[in-house]
Amino acid sequence: MSIRSLCRNFCNFLAAGALASAFAVSAHAEDTIKIGVLHSLSGTMAISETTLKDAMLMLIDEQNKKGGLLGKKLEAVVVDPASNWPLFAEKARELIAQKKVAAVFGCWTSVSRKSVLPVFKELDSILFYPVQYEGEESERNVFYTGAAPNQQAIPAVDYLMSKDGGEVKRWVLAGTDYVYPRTTNKILEAYLIDKGVAKEDIMINYTPFGHSDWQTIVSDIKKFGSAGKKTAVVSTINGDANVPFYKELANQGIKATDIPVVAFSVGEEELAGIDTKNLVGHLAAWNYFMSVDTPENAAFIKEWQAYTKNPKRVSNDPMEAHYIGFNMWVKAVEKAGTTDPDKVIDALPGIEAPNLTGGISKMLPNHHITKPVMIGEIRDDGQFDVVWQTKDLVPGDAWSDFLPGSKDLEADWVTLKCGNYNKVTKTCGAQ
Repeated sequence: MSIRSLCRNFCNFLAAGALASAFAVSAHAEDTIKIGVLHSLSGTMAISETTLKDAMLMLIDEQNKKGGLLGKKLEAVVVDPASNWPLFAEKARELIAQKKVAAVFGCWTSVSRKSVLPVFKELDSILFYPVQYEGEESERNVFYTGAAPNQQAIPAVDYLMSKDGGEVKRWVLAGTDYVYPRTTNKILEAYLIDKGVAKEDIMINYTPFGHSDWQTIVSDIKKFGSAGKKTAVVSTINGDANVPFYKELANQGIKATDIPVVAFSVGEEELAGIDTKNLVGHLAAWNYFMSVDTPENAAFIKEWQAYTKNPKRVSNDPMEAHYIGFNMWVKAVEKAGTTDPDKVIDALPGIEAPNLTGGISKMLPNHHITKPVMIGEIRDDGQFDVVWQTKDLVPGDAWSDFLPGSKDLEADWVTLKCGNYNKVTKTCGAQ
């Protein structure tokens, strides 16, 4: 046999092998339904987001034990956007365009969500967003399973204003400097003024992500609270900046009986890294706490700790939001009979799924869900005692009733096919 013939046969052999490998990869891809997990595993937000990645892996594993979905196994595709907001968009594009995921569960901060929105709209994919946020948004490609302001911020202020909450008269709105705290505080300031609070009784402060030197700010808060009126801090501080913030409160002797702090971004996971003895009595507003005593929650915690092989591993509110959102997505896929995003998006409104607090949450036409609202008081073991909660589940409202540009807007992707329909001008897209 000639050298040329040998080369030709060898090349044909290599080509056949490559083709067989390609078919094998293609068959493997077709045999699984890929789920994107887009959470920071490094950087300032890793303290909060890493556990959400673990929760998604558990949920996917449990669904596979049930037989998967549409006769196929689910496959998690995990990426690390590293608390880098532009990188979130790049990683989202990678998940959708290259990895061909059927849906993405991810983001924490609103700036990361805003970063990925154009990608999900362009590539027509689905994002399940599990964290409380500022509202003022309803996108066709996003399902908001965290709290809108009327499911967290407004009820928290109402509680603090009440007799049970201490009848607070002065307010410190302290947040990390990005869209969620700024918009939430804009809503809260308008709400407080509407309730008769004077502007001079509202102090607003913002700090960068990862801020560590809280001495001056906490001193200012202490001084603001010494004016003879009951004062509270409403905290939209995010990520690992919470650790030195709470430590400085303790250093300066600020107790919950003096100036209570109600946090919107501090849960069991964040408290795991803090000495909570000096924080007893401070508050958090969420839609779920690990301490809630229901059979559903007990089963979830048992499953979570067994999966992580850690009997001390805590659960938290955004984990429950992923639990609800994932189960809603599974039901919608089963209803649609496909993972095609357009068909799943249309199938999701009206889908119901159990939450962990004993109720049934529902996906609304505005792509928000119904949730209970709870105020929890920090215990010395890093858990919360629920001191107040709504009687019924509260429907998430995409647009605030307290901002002039929002009060006339309505989101409805079922009948109106619009996320910002102006009820006065009868037009879509008018903000």
